[in-house]
Amino acid sequence: MNPRLRPLLLAWLLACFGPASAQTAAPAKLSIGSKNFTEAVILGEIGAGLARQAGMEIEHRRQLGGTRILWRALETGAIDAYAEYTGTLAEELLQMPGADRQALRRALAQRGLAMTAPLGFDNTYALGMREQRAQALGIARISDLRAHPRLKLGLSNEFLSRADGWPGLRAAYGLPQQADGLDHDLAYRGLASGAIDVTDLYSTDAEIPHYRLRVLDDDRRYFPAYEAVYLYRADLAQRAPAWVRALEGMAGRIDAATMQRLNARAKLEREKEADIAAEWLGVSAPQARGRAARIGQRTGEHLALVAVSLGLALLVALPLGVLAARRPRWGQLVLSISGILQTLPSLAVFVFMIPLFGIGARPAIAALFLYSLLPIVRNTHAGLTGIALELRETAAAMGLPSRTRLWRVELPLARATILAGVKTAAVINVGTATLGALIGAGGYGQPILTGIRLDDIGLILEGAVPAAVLALLVQAVLELAERGITPRGMRLAARK
Repeated sequence: MNPRLRPLLLAWLLACFGPASAQTAAPAKLSIGSKNFTEAVILGEIGAGLARQAGMEIEHRRQLGGTRILWRALETGAIDAYAEYTGTLAEELLQMPGADRQALRRALAQRGLAMTAPLGFDNTYALGMREQRAQALGIARISDLRAHPRLKLGLSNEFLSRADGWPGLRAAYGLPQQADGLDHDLAYRGLASGAIDVTDLYSTDAEIPHYRLRVLDDDRRYFPAYEAVYLYRADLAQRAPAWVRALEGMAGRIDAATMQRLNARAKLEREKEADIAAEWLGVSAPQARGRAARIGQRTGEHLALVAVSLGLALLVALPLGVLAARRPRWGQLVLSISGILQTLPSLAVFVFMIPLFGIGARPAIAALFLYSLLPIVRNTHAGLTGIALELRETAAAMGLPSRTRLWRVELPLARATILAGVKTAAVINVGTATLGALIGAGGYGQPILTGIRLDDIGLILEGAVPAAVLALLVQAVLELAERGITPRGMRLAARK
């Protein structure tokens, strides 16, 4: 790369990514997050409604994936508050099994965080089965599962790995079964269809009475209390004291029956969480966008993720591909590293970026940038090394300098192969960018996640169909660009 271009590239990288602290040090408005399940979204909407009642501007960053994502976002200041459960806080996040509320508050204070008093309900973990199946097998307690080693367990992915989840539960009860991971909402459909026999439940889930499930007795009292609270940043007491008072004023206002009823309205009656929260608070719900407006907003978000990450990848991958072709020893290292990056699980890469860039578009762009490298690097390397030796020797014999040979001979001859890699990277990015919704990046993944959670095919298609159309359009645009920059003589030769 030209040394004079390096400072410009560095400045662009810093401007696009930047440290997470710069992103979150002075947020323009308050922000509350929620996990990717219905109850958390409703509690997030209630928390946002309380801020609006106090006359403050607030953003609800909905369904940001699992517990660790929300916790990291709160610690870094990417969000100001979210709804959590005391059992999760003690067992999973703070690693303080059996700690009381005062001990939890002290530990949170050391991290610059605070929590409200309990909201009034305990949403504990449980295991559940279809009532008919449990009755036929004589299963009423978790310990009864030991006598039925062939039962199929389908557990939520987070529960499978949590300190207070499946590993500890299995050891405490000596359970012989193996468990498969799946989405929490899909597990209910698996129970209903008979695909699985047992799954983990939240005790306030609306599906428990709807699917006529039997909640197995935790006869060894393995699960701690999971009292719902709001966690918030301690500096909110200075920045937004009225909102803190409103959150603290929620203590004891929602009992388990009320929460289960609110969940049922969202999951079973298909009401919008914002409308449910607004009615419960006795305020007007924020005006919802129409479908066309929503698709337009998501299209802009998705295009930004793809365009910025692909542009950055081109700046980095093309020089790396040239290096790999001209320096074979370095080439093997470059190709190996970019290949390893491609094999990393995409969701894991998105999550790994949160400590560096916070939540939102920046970590998603960083992850998509890494996934774009391999197709461009490999195709640039393949295109340059595939040029006939006679052509390269002829160019050298004409006395052309190395840089001139690269720009005037080698890159034009490798153009088609390089552009094929760019097209592959672009299409991969369009599909992978849907996962950005799990870390607050928006895009087409937002309606897809909501549709899966609410079992709403219309919402799933609202994200999936535009994503597929966008992938086709991106490929078509790049093919037109390829035709435009390819000399007419080379196009005619390719046709022959």
